Amino acid sequence: MPISNLSFFVAKKFFKIFFSALTILYPVLIFLLLVVYKFPVRVISLCVIALALIFFVSSTGNSSKENFADARKNSQKNSADENGKNSAEERKKNPRNFFGRIRFNFKNLLSSFFFLTAGILCFVANSSLFLKLYPVAVCATFLFFFATSLVSPPPIVFRFATMQDKSILKSPYKTRVENYCKKVTIIWCAFFVLNIAAAIYTAFFCSEKIWSIYNGGISYLIMGMIFAIEFFVRMKVNKKMQNYFSICDFKAESRADDFVMCFEGVWSDGVYKTWKDFLRDTAKMRAFIQSKNCGEWILHCNDYWYFLVTFVALLQCKKQVMLTANISSEFIKEMKQPGQEFLSDAAAAIDSLGAFSIASIIENSALPPESEIRSAPKIVSEETRIHMFTSGSTGKPKDVVQRMKEFEQDNAFIFSKWGDEFLRRKLLATVSQHHIYGFLFTISLPFAAGVPFRRTRIEFPSEFEKFSDEKYMIIAVPAFLKRTNDAQGENPLPLKEPFIFTSGGVLLPEVAKRTNEIFGFWPVEVYGSTETSGIAWRQSKNGLEWTPFDNAEIWQNDSHCLVIKSPYIKNPEGFETADLVEILPDGKFILKGRADSIVKIEEKRVSLAEVENRILQSGFVQDVCVVAMSDRRQYLAAAVAFNEAGKQKFCEQKKFDVNMFFHDYLMQFFENVVIPKKWRFVEKLPCDLQGKHKKQEIQALFAKAE
Repeated sequence: MPISNLSFFVAKKFFKIFFSALTILYPVLIFLLLVVYKFPVRVISLCVIALALIFFVSSTGNSSKENFADARKNSQKNSADENGKNSAEERKKNPRNFFGRIRFNFKNLLSSFFFLTAGILCFVANSSLFLKLYPVAVCATFLFFFATSLVSPPPIVFRFATMQDKSILKSPYKTRVENYCKKVTIIWCAFFVLNIAAAIYTAFFCSEKIWSIYNGGISYLIMGMIFAIEFFVRMKVNKKMQNYFSICDFKAESRADDFVMCFEGVWSDGVYKTWKDFLRDTAKMRAFIQSKNCGEWILHCNDYWYFLVTFVALLQCKKQVMLTANISSEFIKEMKQPGQEFLSDAAAAIDSLGAFSIASIIENSALPPESEIRSAPKIVSEETRIHMFTSGSTGKPKDVVQRMKEFEQDNAFIFSKWGDEFLRRKLLATVSQHHIYGFLFTISLPFAAGVPFRRTRIEFPSEFEKFSDEKYMIIAVPAFLKRTNDAQGENPLPLKEPFIFTSGGVLLPEVAKRTNEIFGFWPVEVYGSTETSGIAWRQSKNGLEWTPFDNAEIWQNDSHCLVIKSPYIKNPEGFETADLVEILPDGKFILKGRADSIVKIEEKRVSLAEVENRILQSGFVQDVCVVAMSDRRQYLAAAVAFNEAGKQKFCEQKKFDVNMFFHDYLMQFFENVVIPKKWRFVEKLPCDLQGKHKKQEIQALFAKAE
């Protein structure tokens, strides 16, 4: 940089420090001039006016070295202009050359305004009162900006925090930090109100000495005390914020060796797996995986702990992971490709399908060296490939390839919204971790947030009776909640402040209401799919509308189906679902059924979901699935499971009479041609672990003779 520019910057820094000190020491200087040296008021006012002009000049000008360099180049260019165009013509072509380099320092500009106003009023009135009101004006300005930020979030303290640390904006703790900053902003507003009152009182009713002592000393001391107290409170709050380490970001030293990761039975049993156990078990699995020359591994594991350590080890070894909840021999034979290996903890898979036993590997492997245990190889989230098999409308599994990058973005968002609820509880689950909902909420999120999870899935409603020792987060599917409600009858569960998430199926409002009566909490429903991850949420006590997640953009296509664009969807054009929706003016939406559930029966369009809902509304049905059948002609068939009222009503009736009851009932809503022609009344409909009907098995019911 040229010497002249360097000198300018040195001078600029000096004046910046000088003016800042002058602003802070203003009350002391006024006291010295008025009381100690007894300067005339109008002389002091002229000094203040001059100071205001200097502040104004310093508030304008080029803001950086780059601006000076650009200005120098422009000057040289104008001087060398071969056409002799003057600078005015150049400015006309490019006005920014003249005005674009001017920058305003808002702080200095505001100070100059206050000084100028105080100086002029003081000179005209020949009174020192206006000089003493300067601190009131400054404090009132701060109060204005702080208070308006509470009305128009985010709070100004949060803005300062994110300017200093931009990672907060993408942190799962963003909401918690913003809430904390809101409280700090409110405290500062209260201080400004009290300080304005004190400054006004000292200006009107106290001597210059008292005014100077308060405004030039005591007020700054109080501010310093607030800063100090807030600092120590912030340190305490930070300690309470459990460190968040995703599967792809953790290191061996991320948590203490004795940090509890999961538990067996109930929490109070005291049987735990720790962070040290996690590092050891993943090291054992890594050693085994690396000993095999295989790039793709099928993983099925009922034990959440075994699943976690095996899944992480596979990613650390840069392997592709094929997750499947279905280990029937026919499915695995169809799914498994040459060169793939299989890891499981299920006896059927180990004995019949050639899977390696995860339990045997961990229990029988020699303990690796400490250096290997502590190595924790890096997982690159963008390079991971996780295959999830989802059942579409036909029930036939479809391979959906995902990455940890999108999973962890989903987790971070869920945690930013409900993180406090997770951290206050231990985690229980009734769902399979082989599907996206179960994986995100029972494996990935608890690991990242440091929330201890129960090692085994809850399989029977009666198990909930045991969990009265602690506060628990419950991850469930609607079908399991309904089963538990029915099993409990009128007896509420002895749970302490439970929090329930549910997904993977439709939760009827009456089931949600009943869940609140039995569990003591109205479930939070999450709407999404394997392809889209989380999209929206609701608690049906507040209505049937779904609220899109903040990071999801939704609209309808020409077929009135929902289209989603979000960080979890790799296609920049978004993902078209088969869900029919009505989007409301406030941005929320109502699900209207599935486009792929619309079938034609003798040229009549009918919604299978609508027929199912009408059957449920009869009041005698616990569960129903309507399927389209085709043999000599196309028709509908319905498989029904009665509730207690239905069992009592139809227990003595012949099947033909039951068929006719539902036929006549549905005639109120549909034409005869689309009413189900075949009926099966069963104790329970076949469902997968997510509570979804197995449509192929249901269709097979109607292949049997009447």
